[in-house]
Amino acid sequence: MKNNIKYLAILAIGLVACEPEFDNPVDEAGVYTSGEADFSNFVAVGNSLTAGFADGALYITGQENSYPNILSQQFALVGGGEFTQPLMSDNTGGLLIPGADALSNRLVLVFDENGVPVGPVEYTGAQPTTDAANNINTGDSFNNMGVPGARVYHLGFEGYGALNPYFGRFASSASATIIGDAIAQDPTFFSLWIGNNDILGYATSGGVGADHNETGNIDPSTYSVQGLDITNNNVFAGAYSQLIAGLTSNGAKGVVLNLPDVTSLPFFTTVPNNALVLDAATAGSLTGFFQAVTGIVTAQLAGAGVPIADAQQIASQYLIEFNEGPNLFLLKTEVTATNPLGFRQMTADELLLLTINSGALAQGYGSVVLTPEVLQVLGLLQAGGTPTPEQGLTVINAISAIEDGDVLDSAELAAVSTARSSYNSTIKALATANGLAFYDVARDLVQAANGGIPFDGGVITSTFASGGGFSLDGVHPTPRAHALVTNGILDAVKTTYGVILPSVNPGEYGTVTVSNEVN
Repeated sequence: MKNNIKYLAILAIGLVACEPEFDNPVDEAGVYTSGEADFSNFVAVGNSLTAGFADGALYITGQENSYPNILSQQFALVGGGEFTQPLMSDNTGGLLIPGADALSNRLVLVFDENGVPVGPVEYTGAQPTTDAANNINTGDSFNNMGVPGARVYHLGFEGYGALNPYFGRFASSASATIIGDAIAQDPTFFSLWIGNNDILGYATSGGVGADHNETGNIDPSTYSVQGLDITNNNVFAGAYSQLIAGLTSNGAKGVVLNLPDVTSLPFFTTVPNNALVLDAATAGSLTGFFQAVTGIVTAQLAGAGVPIADAQQIASQYLIEFNEGPNLFLLKTEVTATNPLGFRQMTADELLLLTINSGALAQGYGSVVLTPEVLQVLGLLQAGGTPTPEQGLTVINAISAIEDGDVLDSAELAAVSTARSSYNSTIKALATANGLAFYDVARDLVQAANGGIPFDGGVITSTFASGGGFSLDGVHPTPRAHALVTNGILDAVKTTYGVILPSVNPGEYGTVTVSNEVN
């Protein structure tokens, strides 16, 4: 994310927010219990959410504040053993990859000389020192088996470390699988949070990938190597079933987490789709512009032999009225016989991505880029003149609709929702069938997006940067949110296994880094 987000009124006081400390009294010895669970060897399996990835990178502080690590500290109160993680070498983020460009450093929030936030920028205080070529596995796999970028079918893919440097740096062998390394540890208890990436890459790219529930493709080896496709529901169900079978094969108990609605993430909710804010004069001018467009298209179609009534009907879709105040942006669509210009106005439910170029929006991206040449043609039309075909094309070319990669449209949102619903049904059914604890993390995310989740000393919301729930990439949790997930898991294992353990105080965990100084 390299563009400044100019739609945000981020208050420094809200970001620096105090980190209050509250007494969390420890009850008398013997009150805490592991119930029916055995936490002596806890193994966490998943993707970036499990690994502690945050601010667009993996770094030590994020890993140390991952929900599995926090959870293991609570499990230690009732016999939980050592919990090891494949820690990065620094807090810079980034990853050195032989023969390729290094992965980017983490994001930090910086301010200009006047104290005004200029948006998340890449940390420049140091170079990354974590080398993907250095395999740090000395023979024993790590308890935290979260691998950024992993999809559900990747966990059983032999040699995945050659494709994913995050796994490659701690895989037990060149042919190892993530799930194989996890099972080899003979876990007594496990957590499994996987499947987000089977939707997320499609969503964060604006739906430019393929929806394999639509294509029917059940061969994941042919899916986008960039992770832009939606995994077929049957592929997901089959892979997830195998994961559960493997993790429970030795009688281990565990907890599984479902998948949140990506439309609740700040990556999709921060830049409003009606941020085209106009004064009355500009609104009138834009309305007049599209009246001109309608007339030009009518004339073009009629000149091409389309009956005048049909030409007027087709052109009428471009008769867009703008009002004083917020207006919806324009969205590029496929050029068809019924939509020859290939654009329409966004609907209220469609979402702009956090990474959209806000500077371009301010210059007419999503509406119209008015040049002197365009204004000249509009003046001609106002005076009752007839523009030449070239002049008409000048007007039409001034329309600057938002590209598909910058937005999730209605059809793409429906594809994401369909897949997530199916995935979550699979997760819940397998949890029930295997007697596993189930944490509905999606429910909590909805609450965070709609009023917030209170804790001692504050409220966690999904508001970008200042809400406390999400890091600066707009997708991954902050340490405070990882504490919230920890508490959700503790509630779930209490219900299923009779575990009694104290919750953690989210107020004791940080949110976002507000300067270019990291530890």
